[in-house]
Parts: sequence; structure tokens; C-alpha cells
Amino acid sequence: MKFVLATAAYNEEKFIERTMRSVVAQSLRPVKWVIVSDGSTDRTDEMVRSYAAQHEFISLHRITEKHARNFGAQVHAINTGYEKLKGLDFDFFGNVDADVALPPNYYASLAQKFDADAKLGLAGGFIHEDSGQGFRSRSTNNTQSVAHAIQLFRRQCFEEIGGYIALPYGGPDWVAELMARRLEWRVEAFPDLPVEHYRPSASAGGFIRGCYRQGRMDHSLGSLWLFEIVKCLRRIKERPILLGATARLLGFGYSHLIGAPRLIPPETVEYLRAEQGERLRTLFRIPSAAARGGGSQ
Repeated sequence: MKFVLATAAYNEEKFIERTMRSVVAQSLRPVKWVIVSDGSTDRTDEMVRSYAAQHEFISLHRITEKHARNFGAQVHAINTGYEKLKGLDFDFFGNVDADVALPPNYYASLAQKFDADAKLGLAGGFIHEDSGQGFRSRSTNNTQSVAHAIQLFRRQCFEEIGGYIALPYGGPDWVAELMARRLEWRVEAFPDLPVEHYRPSASAGGFIRGCYRQGRMDHSLGSLWLFEIVKCLRRIKERPILLGATARLLGFGYSHLIGAPRLIPPETVEYLRAEQGERLRTLFRIPSAAARGGGSQ
């Protein structure tokens, strides 16, 4: 498997060396890895240059123009990295965040999974975070969704969906998954590939703001009201108790009240709602229209 990687990095000196060590240690290395420093002011660039001097497949690209610091900036950096890579000979493209550590067999194992399934368009492992008693699988992990930090695409799939879309409230990974499935690519995360995530959890205030933003994100992508309510109810155990779920629902409701626009193509919104509707029918054991009609006209 020939693959390339891109990383968006902004002031990542605390974490990026772990990431670089883990990629260098891979049993299957990338053809090229572009680390895009988005105007870093700490030692990030220095550290990347040090590794690039020792490993030809690593290169640093620095963004110097001023721009807003938001979720769209990260996507812009990744897409900039892809532009630097797309002239090379490769079949797979991966995003890897600057605050993770991959197991040594990560890409070799994914290569086997892609080889075994020609329709697998997007794959990755499971995110593990430090619970205070060692790294454990994140509660939101599931086999049908790959975390943005560790997504690996079949190149054909990535180019068919048009790459990542920059969104003000986040969610480019979710949209990429939706668009891939809509185009009949399979998306799968594998529990046997644990990836350690090192960035510490946000403070309580940051957590609440983050949940509110996620509610606005859900609305911007076209989520159904009932699905959002059910999702929030299932997350009321998150800490701070109830506040996270409430903040997320408030963010969704505020966007609805002000008539905030959907930010992805209408056909992707329609596909998302169809998926959510099917999940709700399964949850509430409601038969589909085809089942109610006996499957024929």
C-alpha cells in the first residue's frame, strides 16, 4: 500500500514529538508526510525540522498568512497539505492529528483491511484516552465512524467526495463519512487498532462551550430534531452531569430559532436524515414504509 499523510499543527510542541515518533516507528511508512504548521509560534516548527532532517519522507510546510482561528482553519491546513501531496504516486491518503500516538502496526494492519475489501473507502482505529488509570477506549467510539484524528481514505474515495469541507462549527470528518457512504463506500473503525490521544480534556467551561458548538454543528449539517433530542438524552451521564447534553440541545435550538443555514450539499443533508430516520425507526421498533406496505405497490 502506497499512502501519504497530512497533519495540521498549531503550537503542538507538547504533543507532536510523540506523533512523529509513532509514525517513524511504523512497520509500513508513508511515501510522504507533510506537516502543515499553521503559523505556530512555539517550538513546533523546530521539532518538525529536526525529524525531517533525519527522515526524508517528512516535510514541513508553514502557513504564514493571517486568518481566523476556527475549525475551518484546520481543514484549510489539511487541504493545503493534500495539495502538496497529490502529484505523488499513492493510493491512500490519511489525516493524522498532532496529538496522537499510533501503534507500530497501524498502517500495515489497515493495508490488510483495505486489500480485503475493495469497497472500504475510509478506515481507522479506535481512540483511547487517559482515564487517570491508563488509556481506555473512548466512550463514543463505534465501528461505523472513524475519528478525524486518524482517518485513512482510499484515494479514489477521498477525491470522489471532494476532500474535507471547512465548516465553522466543526464536523468535517462526519461529513466526509456521510458523503463516502452516500457514494456507496464503506466506512469502518477497528477496535483492534488502539490510538492514544494525549491532549488533556477541556475545563468545565470549555466542555460546555464545546457541547453548545456541537449542537450548532449538528443543526448546520441538517440533523433531525428528534434524533438530536434522543442523542442528548443518551449523553446525560457526561460530566458535568446534564450540562453537556443541555448545552448541546440549546446550541441546536438556537440555530433553529435564528434560521441558521445548512452548510453542506442538500443531497448530503437528505442522506443524513434518511440514516437518522432509519436509526430512530430501529430504536423505537417502527417498521419502514416498505415493510408496512409489504414491500410492494
